[in-house]
Order: sequence, then structure tokens, then C-alpha cells
Amino acid sequence: MKVLHVITGLGIGGAEQQLRLLLRHLPVRGSVVTLTNPGAVARGLRDDGVPVAHLGMRGNRDLMALPRLTRLIRQGGFDVVHTHLYRACVYGRLAARLAGVRTVIATEHSLGATQIEGRALNDGARALYLASERLGTSTVAVSDTVARRLTEWGVRPGRIRVVPNGIDVRRFAHDEDARRAARRRLGLAPDAFVVGGVGRLTAGKRFDTLIRALVALPEARLLLVGDGDRRQHLARLAWECGVMDRVVWAGACHDGLPGLLSAMDVFVSASADEAFGLAVVEALAAGLPVLYVASPALDDLPAADAPGARRIGRSVPDLVSALRDLCRDHPPGRLPVPPAARRYDIAHSAQQLMTLYREASSR
Repeated sequence: MKVLHVITGLGIGGAEQQLRLLLRHLPVRGSVVTLTNPGAVARGLRDDGVPVAHLGMRGNRDLMALPRLTRLIRQGGFDVVHTHLYRACVYGRLAARLAGVRTVIATEHSLGATQIEGRALNDGARALYLASERLGTSTVAVSDTVARRLTEWGVRPGRIRVVPNGIDVRRFAHDEDARRAARRRLGLAPDAFVVGGVGRLTAGKRFDTLIRALVALPEARLLLVGDGDRRQHLARLAWECGVMDRVVWAGACHDGLPGLLSAMDVFVSASADEAFGLAVVEALAAGLPVLYVASPALDDLPAADAPGARRIGRSVPDLVSALRDLCRDHPPGRLPVPPAARRYDIAHSAQQLMTLYREASSR
């Protein structure tokens, strides 16, 4: 089976990295075309032996990208076209149909309660999404929560399949040698209490909450893994709060993420609107206690499946109180990998997706 994955961009991001991980586990001949930004994940895919083409799309209204994409799909002789992220879903579904491909799958990675891919939801975005959705065969939701949101948007429930995001659980196993090496490299003392956060440095991730909480926790250090358009704003805030010397900026990272998680003592996700919450699951797989505001990946499961995770309120005092409780009641140490992390093993997600490919192709 030949499958073409169409994605909006291939910079460092959750959907992009999820695609790379899936391609390592799907028993198909996979290729990728990115509409824009053939960044770090494109290089990683090529290192994995996956063909990657760059369409060179100049913006949302670059309509000339449509015939180029249609031609590329037609020439490739693909059995399935699988699209990822909003722009790629809109253009990719139409191009696949024009190219004569019968099986067109789309994954909805980033539909939040009030935003999609960090942009506010509006009637125009919804109407265009629904119009293009009807051109596909099935729409994959990465969580039960996203499936409910798609239904509320107007997608027919019978067209929705839930295939959750996945992680390579073994890759995130805690490693004391990696912890020592990462702390040495980052200038963190062996006995420092390190609070960690991972994700794009954007407003929606609310990393400012972690920085403000640091003011009330003089014994703590903050390790931020990621990059984005709020980097300078967050640095300025850290300076104004007088905690700049206690914040470590690790930058965008993927392959080295397990080592950085090993360097942390507690993981915090302050984002109030998530489609899945992949970083939370990765942190649990690393044996970290987790504090989170929103994570459909956990909310869709029984609480007993993630005993190391605690849901908290959105405010800085909520976070400070939770961190103090954690320090007092649970000295830093590693927890057993919980059932929630194993539930989201990437091999299981790839198997579910492969079943969908076969079912959709046989219709």
C-alpha cells in the first residue's frame, strides 16, 4: 500500500513529530509532502529514509498550489492520501479527489475548545473545514474530546474515528546517567528542584504562569523546552520578575527530549485548551509527577490510569500551591510508568490507523 501524507509544515511541533513517529511503525510505503516550511522534522524524516517533497506554498490563498499538489498525487499512484493540519486538510482533500484517489483520510490534531492550531475559531474557518471534510473518506480525531468537538462543529459522527496520539514508551524511560549529563550541560545543580515545561513558546501554552510561579518558589529552577514567537516576551517577563537567573531555555528539541525530561523533577502543563496533551503523556512515561490544567489524553481515561498526574486550576496561586504540596508530600523521585502512558503506545495507534486504511480502501 502506498500512502502519501500531506502536512502544512514540518517544523518542530506535536503533529509533525507524531507523523514522523507513526511512519516508523506503519507497514506501508509512506511519502510526505509539506506545503510549507521543510524544517527540522523534514530532515528527520529524510534521515529515516522517508521521501519528502516541498510544495513551496506561499500562503493560505496560494491557489496555484492546488494543481501542483494534484499533479504530484496523480503521478505518485498513491492508494491513500492522509492529510494533517488545517491548511493541508483543505487543499489535500480536494487535490486527492481531483487526482482520482478514492481513500482520503484526515487527522484532526489541534481542534481546541476555542481555537484550532492556536488561532481563534470563527464561522468562516468552520464552514471551509466542513466543506472540505465532505471530500474525505474519514476524519481521525486524536482523542475522544476532539471527536466530540468535531461532532459539535457539524461533522457526522459516522465519519469520525478516534485514533489517539502515541508515544514510544521505552524511549522515555528514566535514565540517571542522562539526568546527570543533562544537568551538567544545562548548568543545573544535582540537588536543584527543577520544574519543567515542554511545547511551543506561544501565548496559548501559558508558560508565563510557570515564570510567575517561580517568584514564590525561591528554591526552584525552571527548564523550558521549546521555541516560538513568545520567547522574547517570556525572557522579558522573567527579567521583570527577577527570576531570569533561574530559568533555563533549552530551545526546540525532539531527539534529546528524554534526557531533558530526566533532568526535571516535576512537569507542568499550564495550557488551558488542548486537543490531546502529548507532552503530559511523555512526562508520565518518564516517571515524572505531572501538574496539568487541561489534557484530553488524561481526561478521557479513568483517574486511576494516571496516579502521578494532578489537575490544577489556571491561576498562579493554584500552581504555586500544587508545587509546594508536591515538594512537601512527595520528595523528588521517579514514579512507575502508569497505565495511561502504556495505553498510548505508538504501536497500538499505528495498528488502529492501519486497520482504518484497509477498511476505507475496501469500500
